[in-house]
Amino acid sequence: MRNKVGAISFLLVAFLAASLPLLAHHGNASYDTEKTVTVKGTVTEYIWANPHVFVKVDAKDESGNTVHWVIETQNLVQQSTLGWTNTTFKPGDQVEIEVTPAKVGRPIGRFKGRIVINGQPFKP
Repeated sequence: MRNKVGAISFLLVAFLAASLPLLAHHGNASYDTEKTVTVKGTVTEYIWANPHVFVKVDAKDESGNTVHWVIETQNLVQQSTLGWTNTTFKPGDQVEIEVTPAKVGRPIGRFKGRIVINGQPFKP
């Protein structure tokens, strides 16, 4: 009986130790949470998948050059509660999306708030 309890305890501790890196994955450390950027451009791809939903947008910078933005959101379930579906965005849609930008200055952001799709505010 003691061996069984010991084995179960060991497995439980091993499982919890292996799960800790999963919590670190969902941090905001790589994003500049003090800033908000509005990305305006054309949707090139919409990835409705777990563990995160992504919207890829081609936008113009101040010099008129095309910048390929990757915008990350939460998972399918959380985005569904906000009214998002697998057809919320389509390639070719003209969008304005508020994001929290990456600290390193790359065109990567985390969805923050307001969305305009083809001139219409997104209201699920």
